[in-house]
Amino acid sequence: MSSFKVHPIRSLNAEITVSGDKSISHRSIIFGALAEGPTRIRNFLPSHDCLATMHAFQALGVEIEINDDGSVYIEGSGGDLNPCGEAIDCGNSGTTMRLMSGLLSGYPFISRLVGDESLHRRPMKRVADPLAKMGAKIKCEGENGRPPLEIQGKYPLKAVKYTTKVPSAQIKSAMLLAALRAKGKSVIAEKERSRDHTERMLRLFGASSERDGLSVSILGQQRLHGCDLTVPGDFSSAAFWMVAAAASKQAKLILHNVGMNPTRTGLLNVLSRMGAQFQESVDGDSWEPVGKITILGGSALRGTVIEGDEIPNVIDEIPILAVAAALADGTTTIRGAAELRVKESDRLATVAKMLASFGVTVEEFDDGMTITGGADIAGTTVDSHGDHRIAMAGAIMGLFAAGTTTIEDTECIKTSYPTFEQDLKQVFAENPTDRSALASGITNLIKGKKDPNKSNKRK
Repeated sequence: MSSFKVHPIRSLNAEITVSGDKSISHRSIIFGALAEGPTRIRNFLPSHDCLATMHAFQALGVEIEINDDGSVYIEGSGGDLNPCGEAIDCGNSGTTMRLMSGLLSGYPFISRLVGDESLHRRPMKRVADPLAKMGAKIKCEGENGRPPLEIQGKYPLKAVKYTTKVPSAQIKSAMLLAALRAKGKSVIAEKERSRDHTERMLRLFGASSERDGLSVSILGQQRLHGCDLTVPGDFSSAAFWMVAAAASKQAKLILHNVGMNPTRTGLLNVLSRMGAQFQESVDGDSWEPVGKITILGGSALRGTVIEGDEIPNVIDEIPILAVAAALADGTTTIRGAAELRVKESDRLATVAKMLASFGVTVEEFDDGMTITGGADIAGTTVDSHGDHRIAMAGAIMGLFAAGTTTIEDTECIKTSYPTFEQDLKQVFAENPTDRSALASGITNLIKGKKDPNKSNKRK
């Protein structure tokens, strides 16, 4: 079993460029494969999950190559996919399975989707049921609506008006992909807004869709056209370093090429309430906004409440926000996050167990937890339970614990952030920071602003 050790840090002074966004990398492969003509993708994330999506389309007859510089070239199929004689292996990737379910629902042949043991524990009925309303027949072969999946597709599918039962970009995206193969106009509504990468990418590849509040409408049987694109850096990956810097007594961290999509950046709102000092700037806003984030440590974090319509915007960041809560003064309460129980692990349970092993007081609820921060924490052994975000959150926590922390079962990190351990060594290599210079930096950050909190005051 793979593992690594983490030791306490004294200072953090670094600049890093985060890896490509996982959600966008998935979708760039999907839309490039369906488009007419070639697509070139730069800064693609070659994680296990994203490669699972790539291999799925190769199995369906699409020509895809990874170049020596890491860019990806796709010879688009124009929507003409070939039946796959074998099951398509989605690995650990729920995104691959759910989005491919939506897409393959619109093809008149049988497909079978399988994955690893972890993926076979995740619920798929939530996507199978709405796709059935469009005319597809999806059989969940596992217990209680779980994988493997057998999909008997149909073309054209029926257009629908549907409101998703849980706020999920994966369910919404699966239905939008199915809607491309439907006759007529489909309207997909949400009770709370989820990330909108699919809608943005539809426009990038030449399809039109319309947003009206919490609803997205799309006309079926549109043609997509290949393009060149660069994947922004993954905000969820950057989040680990943001929390590490915000919780440090001495820190100046600059993160470059960070995706600043407003449906992804809720963590900054939470850190702002907790008292973190940061600046953010957007370099450009074409199809996806990208920017730079500078975080200065030195200010004690304080507890907060994370709940309601904020949850969908921070769902992937809850594990690292729990670490921020443990390192803050006071109590933090997280509510409305029951969706975390059906991720790669039961993340509410595994986060609570991880924090408790460091000596943090945690009370777990059905849909969240209360974390009492400010305790002295000691190094421990963290079992990731095969969940990449638990492994990385535990590593960041270990940087503030007395003694050595061992993170076990770390191979899972490659599903989303293959260079995490490498960046960990880079960011936290011994790099003494001058206290007076750091204090001056914080003062200068706050000064020069009409509003002393403008740099991190977010709605």
